Amino acid sequence: MPLTTPSHLGPYEILSLIGAGGMGEVYRARDPRLGRDVAIKVLPSAFSGDAERLHRFEQEARAAAALNHPNILAVYDIGSHNGSPYIVSELLEGENLGERAKGSALLVRKAVDYAVQIAHGLAAAHEKGIVHRDLKPANVFITTDGRVKILDFGLAKLTEREPTMSSASMIPTALPPTVPGMVLGTVGYMSPEQVRGQTADHRADIFAFGAILYEMLSGHRAFAGDTVADTMTAILKEDPVDLPTAERHIPPALARIVDRCLGKSPAARFQSAGDLGFALETLSSHSGATEAVGGAVRLV
Repeated sequence: MPLTTPSHLGPYEILSLIGAGGMGEVYRARDPRLGRDVAIKVLPSAFSGDAERLHRFEQEARAAAALNHPNILAVYDIGSHNGSPYIVSELLEGENLGERAKGSALLVRKAVDYAVQIAHGLAAAHEKGIVHRDLKPANVFITTDGRVKILDFGLAKLTEREPTMSSASMIPTALPPTVPGMVLGTVGYMSPEQVRGQTADHRADIFAFGAILYEMLSGHRAFAGDTVADTMTAILKEDPVDLPTAERHIPPALARIVDRCLGKSPAARFQSAGDLGFALETLSSHSGATEAVGGAVRLV
């Protein structure tokens, strides 16, 4: 049940509901001790029923709180309210990447800018041993000044169990954004090893990164089927439709970066987000000239 406003959650004064979904409710709140507004995500109480999962979440949340990087959401505090875990973070103004793109391709320059920032954030987390496991456009926030913030590090540890083939058969045929408790990750951005129920390391994040960059450049998902099973089969066995390099003036080198991120085997992908970020920055510096496109000038 959503919290009433105004009310209190521990020391925090709840001001308003920002949004709600299967992952819980997010509130704008005030921390009177420091005189600042914060965001509080209150997770469903069902997630606290498994002590081991909750412990792992708390460990990951503390690790995420120790990260200090401009491209990762700053975590301030964690706690529990009436059996529901909550996490306190910086309050952001803007919209997530899915809302920003609205199903359309972004300018190549803008897509590369966002991609570089995402890669930097991932590299900082991976260096600390923190893997996201559920990277997707909804977990990439674009602030009003164009800064990328990666959201929800560690939440997959709380909300998802390692999948099994028997549990996969329980997944409904509709294509939901997430299937809590059945698959580790979000359909359409899951790596092949996640689909198979295998252990996923930082290279699963790189696969998801490739799917996001593909979507930013093309305007549609790299892997999408009529059912969850169709999408999973595509991830395992099919390659995405080639990016429209000529039509959208996408540098071939950028398309090759996307292809490498989407390698079916973890060994075929970039082995670190740092190397990925370097490749993107190198491409950006070499492609920093303008060219005429249909009478207009575009940065490619």
